[in-house]
Amino acid sequence: MISIQNLRKLFPGPDGPVTVLNGISLEIAQGETFGIIGRSGAGKSTLVRCVNMLERPTTGNIRVAAREMTTLNGAALGEARRGIGMIFQHFNLLSSRTAAQNIALPLELIGHPRGEIARRVDEMLALVGLSERRDAYPAQLSGGQKQRVGIARALATKPSVLLCDEATSALDPETTKQILALLKEINRSLGLTIMLITHEMEVVREVADRVAVLDHGEVVESGRVFDVFTDPRHPVSRSFVGEVLNRELPEALASRMHQSPSSAEHLVFRIIFTGPSANQPIVSEMVRRFGLSFNILQGHVDYIQGSPYGTLTVEASGTEQAKQSALDFLRLNNLKVEILGRVPATDRAVA
Repeated sequence: MISIQNLRKLFPGPDGPVTVLNGISLEIAQGETFGIIGRSGAGKSTLVRCVNMLERPTTGNIRVAAREMTTLNGAALGEARRGIGMIFQHFNLLSSRTAAQNIALPLELIGHPRGEIARRVDEMLALVGLSERRDAYPAQLSGGQKQRVGIARALATKPSVLLCDEATSALDPETTKQILALLKEINRSLGLTIMLITHEMEVVREVADRVAVLDHGEVVESGRVFDVFTDPRHPVSRSFVGEVLNRELPEALASRMHQSPSSAEHLVFRIIFTGPSANQPIVSEMVRRFGLSFNILQGHVDYIQGSPYGTLTVEASGTEQAKQSALDFLRLNNLKVEILGRVPATDRAVA
């Protein structure tokens, strides 16, 4: 549905061209919700604006619904844009128009008959749950209601693609949940392809199927949301995931740990559970099999796209052979293990 190949975008600067996007390549399938996440200045908003040619790429190719966007101009570009809806962080509603009139605007601009516009506006107001607020002006609407109007306006021309540029950044947490739930329902019921730009990993976790992490204009990691959350490879990805899933050790524990092995010391390691393994009584089984003693330091279970993901940090005491056998046992059961370090036997770790 959306194919981006080797996309580069340069802007003029006082000391020469500044590269904002550097060789971006992405494939987004029809009906998929794809998240683009990055810090401020990573290039994510420029990327989404290139998709509908609000910004012209310097080099590269962008295909949306089999159209090569970079070759289009004038009427052909206008026609292609009608198949691409867009919603913005700050809503961009006309203050002099009611909710219904804002939704009608794109249909008026392309010359739809008045009766057809009225029917479509009614459909869109019902879709976003604002039928009773059709005659309210933006100043009379809450932030969430304004964004609902923005979504309805973006969908008025029946696009196949919806671009969301920081669509929830101006909203409070509860309203954000409501808007994300609406986007999920729209994706499900209309089969829309959604490209979601955000700097919040919680937003990605809530609605996206796959995600690409941008840093300094480059894709540094991409994949299924569950995979990126549970096994982030790049430091930027790990930073984003850490904001949602806190895996940092308490400072008092981390300061006492070191790496050199000794049979007189206790081993500290983290077990990572995903999917069905999250329900296994793995610690009790290791106690029974290998005679180890465990001090549970830290634990957390979360759900990502409906699948459980948990971490358990433990301190193990026993013989070195028993510790190694326990680690081998965990790996044979397809559990990921991270060795974090060791603490002296006389200085038990405290979470």
